[in-house]
Amino acid sequence: MATGGSSMRRGLPRVAGGEPWPPAASAPAEAVVDASAPPAAVVEAAVERPAGPSAGSGEPPALATASVPERSGTTVVRRGLPRVAGGEPWPSAVVVAAAGPGPTPAEVASAAPAPPLAAADGDTSVCRGLPRIAGGDAWPPAGTAAAVSSPIAAVSSPAAADAAADGAGAAAEEAAPAADLPLIGTATEGPRAPLSVPQTAWAGRAASRRPQPKPEPRRIGPFTKTQWAGAVVVGGVGLLFAAGMAVLAVRFLLSLDGMRDFLATYPGEYHLPAGAPVGIPAWLGWQHFFNVFLMVLIIRSGLTIRREKRPSVFWAPKNNPKGKTSLTIWFHQALDILWLINGAVFIVLLFVTGQWMRIVPTSWEVVPNALSAALQYVSLDWPTENGWVNYNALQQLAYFSTVFIAAPLAAITGFRMSGMWPKKNLKLSAAYPIEWARKVHFPVMLFFVVFIVIHVVLVLATGALRNLNHMYAAQGSVDPTAYADNWTGFWLFVVSLVVIAAAWVAARPLVLAPIARLFGTVSGR
Repeated sequence: MATGGSSMRRGLPRVAGGEPWPPAASAPAEAVVDASAPPAAVVEAAVERPAGPSAGSGEPPALATASVPERSGTTVVRRGLPRVAGGEPWPSAVVVAAAGPGPTPAEVASAAPAPPLAAADGDTSVCRGLPRIAGGDAWPPAGTAAAVSSPIAAVSSPAAADAAADGAGAAAEEAAPAADLPLIGTATEGPRAPLSVPQTAWAGRAASRRPQPKPEPRRIGPFTKTQWAGAVVVGGVGLLFAAGMAVLAVRFLLSLDGMRDFLATYPGEYHLPAGAPVGIPAWLGWQHFFNVFLMVLIIRSGLTIRREKRPSVFWAPKNNPKGKTSLTIWFHQALDILWLINGAVFIVLLFVTGQWMRIVPTSWEVVPNALSAALQYVSLDWPTENGWVNYNALQQLAYFSTVFIAAPLAAITGFRMSGMWPKKNLKLSAAYPIEWARKVHFPVMLFFVVFIVIHVVLVLATGALRNLNHMYAAQGSVDPTAYADNWTGFWLFVVSLVVIAAAWVAARPLVLAPIARLFGTVSGR
């Protein structure tokens, strides 16, 4: 062998906790090319050959090297793992001399064949290394012949190929026991052996933590809160634009001569029948407050019923423990009964005192006057009627439809959906399906909400102090400016709002349960 060669580079151990491979005593496998020899002289690279393990040692077989002429000038690069899956070890089979161009194919073909390497202790199998895939077997597979361990012999001559084929047959029958050795990185019994070299790499954050997926945003109906906010903003801007265009269009329309004559003929109100009362009595003011108080709580409880999926508190009548219903439904129906009682008293007093003539149309002139009042409202040129004496035609139609159409519809549909409906009467239930009642009841509730909002806005926009004095303080005069600066009705209105807000907050099971126990049995889930 050439003198002065450096020691072989050592790598990872072949067994867990073992020494780096190859052992320290192994000589480096190297080959040289004589610089003075002809270019066709190709030398054979040294290869690792299993020399057979010592009995009971558990160590992998030692290296066996091929005898090559001692030359100087160039060493053959040691071959390692392939560069591509299923390829040959790298570098290629032809050993390139470092001091000059490599041999041509013709020179390789004419080169003298290299003698096959002798296997240690009769073993002809190739030394096995790391697996090619995670969790796979050691590579190359068990039983691989040693004939391919000499890369130049495979291409140098046909005789060498035949010799290699004969050696492969023998090696297939005597597979090396190296296949039974544990692979590096596989799980073994006992604690993991410490590293033989200083650790230079550590597992990052992603090795132990995975990013949590973002939770799905909570939806209210078909949209999220952000989408609803965007819809409200876009819808509000659109409504403002449409309202502005409507105001401009109506103002242009009312500026025409024909429309001026129309407003002069139909100013927005018509004369009431003879004997119609003047003013608003105190009982009507109280009825108005009770109606608003009950309507607000009815709307609140109705919306709660629609979104309540699993009630936590239930109520059952004392004479029928099986007729259990949620406390929210009981509260809603109790408010409905009080509202119906208040409405019945209102209707009776309305016709007894003659106040019905103020809200029931008594002439067909109500139609053109209502149109005139609507145009004046849209143009922002408010009608100037005195509510203490007479309502304009549009107000009259709105009050009439609310008292004599919407209220009865709400009562009839609500009774059909309540527990008081005679469910055993199959013919009556078939004639009036509950689905019809549900399809009508909710839109009626929306009508009440829209009516209340528009009513309050117009009361405050067309003389707030005067209008509030009429309804809450029962103060007014045929002179529209008589109570325009009186704050009595305003402060009574504020007190009523405080009472309504307190009732809204108190309408919860903690407060309702003691009241419900007076009329039945209250239980939890």
